[in-house]
Amino acid sequence: MQAIPHRLRRSKLSRASALLPFVLASAVAQPAPQQPVPDHLDLQTAVEFALENNFSIRQARERIRQQDGVLIEVSARSIPNVSAAGTYQHNDTEISNSFPASDRSWAINLTASQVLYAGGGVRSTIRSSKLAREAAVLDLQSAINDALLNVRVGFYTVLLTREKITVQEKNLELLQQQLKTTTDRYNAGTVSSFEKLRSEVAVANAKVPLITAKNDHRLAIETLRQLLGFTTNKPDALWKIPEFVGTLDYQPARFELQAAFDAAHANRPDLQRLAKLTEARGESVTAAKSNYLPTVSAIGGWQLRKGATGSFGDSPNGWLVGVQSQWNIFDGRATAGRVAQAKSALEQTRLTLTEAQLAAEVEVRRAFLQWQQAIELADATKKVTGQAEEAVRLANARYNAGTGTQLDVLQAQTDLTTARTNEIQAYYTYNVSVASLRKATGQADEFVAK
Repeated sequence: MQAIPHRLRRSKLSRASALLPFVLASAVAQPAPQQPVPDHLDLQTAVEFALENNFSIRQARERIRQQDGVLIEVSARSIPNVSAAGTYQHNDTEISNSFPASDRSWAINLTASQVLYAGGGVRSTIRSSKLAREAAVLDLQSAINDALLNVRVGFYTVLLTREKITVQEKNLELLQQQLKTTTDRYNAGTVSSFEKLRSEVAVANAKVPLITAKNDHRLAIETLRQLLGFTTNKPDALWKIPEFVGTLDYQPARFELQAAFDAAHANRPDLQRLAKLTEARGESVTAAKSNYLPTVSAIGGWQLRKGATGSFGDSPNGWLVGVQSQWNIFDGRATAGRVAQAKSALEQTRLTLTEAQLAAEVEVRRAFLQWQQAIELADATKKVTGQAEEAVRLANARYNAGTGTQLDVLQAQTDLTTARTNEIQAYYTYNVSVASLRKATGQADEFVAK
């Protein structure tokens, strides 16, 4: 018996043709509903497609645009504001007789104002918005890391379920060969009908996990489709499944726990985002305190009013320049309430950051322990498959020579199926643990980092 290969032969399909449908999809704002299902799909193509179409990533991009709008809004107070106003009034005759100037009045005002002093509130609000915008960019990086990790795990799951189908098919093939041998010996009168019946039952039982493995593969593909943001549901593509190019390799990598901790604190975008939000909350406290101080603005404008004759030519007009100030000497402690709220929000954000740092350390440690376990499992299962195959060969040889029992053969075949399943499961666990540890330390996906 041949061992299950650790590497599958990759397709020779040109990467350009494989990427074509995904490049076309990324050129528009939303995934094209008419996009065809590709014939081949590898991990890098899946990552690149998700980078443009995953809904969590796209929502994070929109949050940056939203924050851009907030920044524009709050920055408006730092530059001159210009407004125009016009009125027209037609008076009743009796009123006009009481005020004989005119039964009609016009007024046009053009006013410009510029805040000169606001207790530092304008400057702090703008700084807070800029920090919030930087936090939104870091939120996008965090969303990308999370989404692409899920895509990797989803793709590995597809490969795992595909390999499990192969394992179950090989198991069924072995049992069918055993049934043929037993049937031939039964027809020759060398074994009892019980052994033939037991072989038939073993073949029937082996079909159940094969059916389950095939359905698990289909479900894994659907999960991956959701992670990619692939929305095509055309009738002719409902049952089309691309050929997934790749394998669950075992290539040991090296990690050190202290270095992983240091990298997580330095590189994780979610921690950096909370640090930015903490700074923004500090600026919000300053902005809230600015209401204790007066606001001073420079104003200027031009006015046109209707004259007594009712002709615009005789209407008075001219420029005006001045300074206006407002100071809420007592506002019922409304400002004190806003300051208290801002300080509490700042403290909550600080606590959230501390909690997130602790959670990051726990995530790193767990990922590191899972990586260590995955290495041990992969090393332990490396040689078992070959030994189990040799055990099946010897069991069949002993059975054919009359020195072994049918139960020995069936048990050896069961052990082989278990060994093969454990092997591919260990390789899957290893690949997932490496990707999880990279994400926990704040590293971008390998294909994005390139």
